[in-house]
Amino acid sequence: MFLQILSFLLDVAAGLLGGACLLRLYMQYQRISFANPVGRFVFALTDWIVLPLRRVLPSIKRWDLASLVAAYLIQLAQFAILWLFLRTSPAMLPLLALFGLVRLLITGAIGLVIVYAILSWVRADSPITDVIDRLVAPLLRPFRRMIPLVGGFDLSPLAALVVLQVLAIIVANLQGAVLR
Repeated sequence: MFLQILSFLLDVAAGLLGGACLLRLYMQYQRISFANPVGRFVFALTDWIVLPLRRVLPSIKRWDLASLVAAYLIQLAQFAILWLFLRTSPAMLPLLALFGLVRLLITGAIGLVIVYAILSWVRADSPITDVIDRLVAPLLRPFRRMIPLVGGFDLSPLAALVVLQVLAIIVANLQGAVLR
């Protein structure tokens, strides 16, 4: 029971911090201003780890490597703490962290699509709505090209969620196969 509670708490903490690092990376890639509530929140959560890493890791074009490495290090720390209790091979920790990062990416995309769908139903006039719309638009664009509006409803978020869930299943099975 203790290990389950610890694992859950680490998932929440690493998900929040690592997800914020990935969101920072994606917002910078999309050139979304950080002068909004989402941007300020992301900066507040990630500056402590991204800024020191930025001194040694330069950006490559629009990709902020410091944010990506920070998210990976957070995942690595999560699995290192769990390793203390599980006593599995420490050589597997970097690979577990990589799978954790991919799962975090997929989970973050799922969360953004869900928030986007909810905000599209209520049409909130909030600065967050515009940011979420700009973040999700590239993800939904291919689905919108293939799926027409049905009775005035955009089903592209639903299709994106299905594809993201399938990707999550594939990653989980791939992780299981690699770690056996």
